Amino acid sequence: MTNSPLRQVPDKQRILDSLAAIARGADRPPSRSEFLSLSGISEHSGLQFFPSWSAALRAAGLQPYTLNLRLEDRELLEDWGYAVRRNHKIPTRRVYRHLGKFDTRTFERRFGPWSQLPEVFRNFAQSKPEWADVVALLPVPLCRDSGSRTSSAGSAAPSSPARQGWVKSKKITSTVGAPPSSAANRQSPSTPPLGKLRYPPLDGRPTYGQPMDFRGLRHEPVNEQGVVLLFGMVAKELGYTVEAVQSGFPDCEAKRQIAPHRWQRVHLEFEFESRNFRDHGHPLTGCDVIVCWRHNWPDCPPHLETLELSSLIKSLPTSAT
Repeated sequence: MTNSPLRQVPDKQRILDSLAAIARGADRPPSRSEFLSLSGISEHSGLQFFPSWSAALRAAGLQPYTLNLRLEDRELLEDWGYAVRRNHKIPTRRVYRHLGKFDTRTFERRFGPWSQLPEVFRNFAQSKPEWADVVALLPVPLCRDSGSRTSSAGSAAPSSPARQGWVKSKKITSTVGAPPSSAANRQSPSTPPLGKLRYPPLDGRPTYGQPMDFRGLRHEPVNEQGVVLLFGMVAKELGYTVEAVQSGFPDCEAKRQIAPHRWQRVHLEFEFESRNFRDHGHPLTGCDVIVCWRHNWPDCPPHLETLELSSLIKSLPTSAT
């Protein structure tokens, strides 16, 4: 009986050739996980010649994979400004996903709540005349003390904190509880209807999704962790059994029933929105199902199934049996 030869360890040139070939096929530099999946080269062998993944890409003549690099505040705010300019008004998160280049969560991790961005951008655009048209589309901040508008677009009342947000005037808040026929409730044309008021966020407080009161969840998920929790609550009813959950791609190994007494293994990736799968640079192989709260990726490859929990739970009882 002859011994089988040891598996050949790839050399540096083979790794660079594989990188270049995968980049040509995808028409872009591959992510680390995409390279490891498609090349069959182990992570240890693939990176022993390079101090980082960016260094490996550069050695192959490719631009670093930008999703792994920290973006400058200027890049984020300029892209948000371009979206305002194209939209002719402040974009919602959903609109920005169509007009902008970056993940909305990156903005919120960097600058705070999405509603804070007009103020952040206004401060950024001071002394930058090229953004004057965008600043003109932003709401004028209100002074916290007097309820009057500030005297200029780039200045704030001395007593206002730097990150106070868009503050309603006292005249609006004083109408709460007033009789419908009272003078306080006779709103001026510039005053928004009470049902459409949006209160400024308080610093350091958590935010919650829309109330839904589904079993043990009082609010809709607002991130990927909420999707993982919700899927675990309903997996059995959707025909899945979970085998393992991990931090690497894909997130979950499960089995699902395909016929009476017959089950099949599947790999799941959890995302808050299905489009995040693409934005995170995940490879198109190695995953069978995207489990998300909201499906918003119209160009999702047909071989990837999507499990939109916001739709599916409507057919499930709100109380566990």
